[in-house]
Amino acid sequence: MKLCISLLAIVAVLVLASGHRDNIVGAASAPSAPTMGFFVTSTKNKTGNLGGLAGADRLCRNLAAAVGFGDKTWRAYLSAERDPDNNNNPTDARSRIGNGPWFNAHGLMVGKDLADLHARRGNPILFVDERGQAVPGNWPGSPKPTEHDILTGSTPEGTVMAGKTCNSWTSEASDVQARIGHADGIGLGGNTSGSSGSWNSSHDNQSCSDTTPRGGAGRIYCFAAK
Repeated sequence: MKLCISLLAIVAVLVLASGHRDNIVGAASAPSAPTMGFFVTSTKNKTGNLGGLAGADRLCRNLAAAVGFGDKTWRAYLSAERDPDNNNNPTDARSRIGNGPWFNAHGLMVGKDLADLHARRGNPILFVDERGQAVPGNWPGSPKPTEHDILTGSTPEGTVMAGKTCNSWTSEASDVQARIGHADGIGLGGNTSGSSGSWNSSHDNQSCSDTTPRGGAGRIYCFAAK
């Protein structure tokens, strides 16, 4: 009788151990959540002089590193008419950011590839900063002032818009402008149609000497190219 009880006890222990092992294996093999590969900068820039593409990329790297994602290759989503790393030829924003997919700080997909990304409309839930905070804009309940004008220098397709890049992001001139996109995809009066809804090419800002008028703060988009 004692032998029978002992055998039953051993079997019970083995069953429990097996179940515990299966739980461990299951947890180890569970798919991991997507990591951040996109954000709008929380840092603001008074002018359109970002130190060129190199300076903008450095800003992206520093902000990403501050929230634990410095191991990725970060690029600013900016087009330039003269890129020193491209023999002073033009560079398109879409050519700088890899092939996707890209996820924001909340794990939400911003674009699965370049085509999907450039078919998107601005969205205050998707286009957030590196800490997951929404950019103040025209969405209901948004804090003020509006800062949804994001510097891009780009067409809706992500190519360079000539004369709208603050001299390739080195100018603070009052007679030069930059093309911007609406991070929230909402224009004046709640308009979401046409260019008002574009995240990367809504309208020109007032000038490169001051990014604030018309709803800006000199923020940029950052993407993980790798």
